[in-house]
Amino acid sequence: MMIFTNEWDELFKKNTHISKWPWSDLVSYVNRYAKPTGSDYKVLELGCGSGANIPFFLSFENVKYYSVEGSQTMVRLLKKKFPSIKNNIILGDFTKELPFDLEFDLIFDRAAVSHNSTKSIISCLDIVNKKLKRDGKFVGIDWFSTEHSDFKYGDNIKDVFTKKDFKSGVFANVGCVHFSNLEHLKTLFKSFTFLALEHKLLKSEIPNNSQCLAFWNFVAKKSG
Repeated sequence: MMIFTNEWDELFKKNTHISKWPWSDLVSYVNRYAKPTGSDYKVLELGCGSGANIPFFLSFENVKYYSVEGSQTMVRLLKKKFPSIKNNIILGDFTKELPFDLEFDLIFDRAAVSHNSTKSIISCLDIVNKKLKRDGKFVGIDWFSTEHSDFKYGDNIKDVFTKKDFKSGVFANVGCVHFSNLEHLKTLFKSFTFLALEHKLLKSEIPNNSQCLAFWNFVAKKSG
């Protein structure tokens, strides 16, 4: 089997960056803006990682969950952990292909797409647009903002919004990290309509280390 995210596969092998609980912002956004309706609601996660969000979606009787993940290690583990959906968890590169002959009601990502270059993200969103049903929604959680303290670190690769080779901090050894400002997000999602867009900034007061963690959360609807 091919590995599409070598850096993340190595991190997962070392049992790091392992999340066990569904991300609270994702749960909130889905319940507020994209709560599953109907008898056959199809959901696709881009980069499921350790599978933290899977139990949340399996708790809905009418949801069919799918995912494309780039780590061979995680795909193998998740197929064993969730045997009822083992055929729905695919090893692949979601910036090049979504290998399901389906249209989805909801496609979502929690800080996976943002570990790619601008060019790859544009490619991914073009594919997402084609795979969404009419009025289908894309939910993005924790896309990194240019207001993030670490944006000034790392080396630029290919474009001004994408950094790599961070020497320390949360982005060390994770490969590409893409940061967005508001205008850049609007450009990336020119084929979508934003239904909600929030800028989340977390500043450390104690200890006062001048660190700011900054992210974007949003819901975008397929236009047309």
